[in-house]
Amino acid sequence: MQLPFLAKVMESVKSNFTVVPIMVGELKGDGGVNYGKILSPYLEDPENLFVISSDFCHWGSRFRYTHYDKKCGEIYQSIEALDRMGMDIIESLSSESFIEYLSQYGNTICGRNPITLLLHTVECLRARKELPNCKLKFLHYSQSSQIKDMKDSSVSYAAGALTF
Repeated sequence: MQLPFLAKVMESVKSNFTVVPIMVGELKGDGGVNYGKILSPYLEDPENLFVISSDFCHWGSRFRYTHYDKKCGEIYQSIEALDRMGMDIIESLSSESFIEYLSQYGNTICGRNPITLLLHTVECLRARKELPNCKLKFLHYSQSSQIKDMKDSSVSYAAGALTF
């Protein structure tokens, strides 16, 4: 999803970098940890840029996901509360907590596997090296529509940055 945007933004220096796309599927067993170990030296290198692309909640009957906590208010507010809970967990940089969140709520975050792999990669890097300034912060959140009716649908979007 981000490749055309990156190509446009970087076109003036296109001969100075190489794009290495990594497609991440389901991570079973120790897969996340094993790939995290492989990728952690590249994440540590300031010459590299990792871009992980994902939508957040896909809500509505057409997505077969209609989690609604009425305590949060309108449906769109419930969706935002659910997404922000996931974003807070991702910011904690704990793969285990994120996996538990997904299991508990079933949030339809389409990039859950690349996000989980990033968290495993950070954990592997932290196991090797003290990283006192390592943090992930979400910078923006939005929804395709602020739905109030169970017949409607919405997709959420979030942007974050990992810094060292």
